[in-house]
Amino acid sequence: MTQLALVIDLNVCVGCHACVTSCKQWNTSGTAGALVDLNPYGADPNGTFFNRVQTFEVGEFPNTQTVHFPKSCLHCEDPPCVPVCPTGASYKRAEDGIVLVDYDKCIGCRYCMVACPYTGVRQFNFDEPQYSSGFAVGSEDATKHVKSTVEKCTFCAHRLAKGQLPACIEQCPARARHFGDLNDPNSEVAQLLRERSSFRLLEEKGTEPSVYFLT
Repeated sequence: MTQLALVIDLNVCVGCHACVTSCKQWNTSGTAGALVDLNPYGADPNGTFFNRVQTFEVGEFPNTQTVHFPKSCLHCEDPPCVPVCPTGASYKRAEDGIVLVDYDKCIGCRYCMVACPYTGVRQFNFDEPQYSSGFAVGSEDATKHVKSTVEKCTFCAHRLAKGQLPACIEQCPARARHFGDLNDPNSEVAQLLRERSSFRLLEEKGTEPSVYFLT
């Protein structure tokens, strides 16, 4: 069984936000969906991001270090968002382990957002143009409709269907992001995890996230 995974080298990430902007651009003007900003320059800006980079300082002065920490859906092997969904809109794809949202089935109850222990990786898009669920599996003939739904990173499933890498991987200038099959011992991600120390967020929750951070 294939389990696609993302490995991020925190020692290499420079916080340039190329992964954020490429994801935003692709999923706004590409076939993935519409991550539109509402009144971005007004007093109450709102928008949807699949990926963000948080920057903070660690250590005590004068021995401090700046950390740039990318954060998106972790595509858990045991995702708590899936069993709480009353319509089956949130589901884990059997062939590669990607966790997706079927926009046609999503009723906007946001139970999945409450169940997810990783705050902010799932977001609610208020009345913005969405594509039908076909986009998540690579469909080229997805049709637009207006519906308030929960959205999240899809590992660019539509791009994977064409043999392409996720947009954030291709655009990272520092090559801090690596993507591949965790269960393939010869894949780049599997080799990196064998050779380097790493951690996953909130491993004590038992969600088995598929995003790893190299230290």
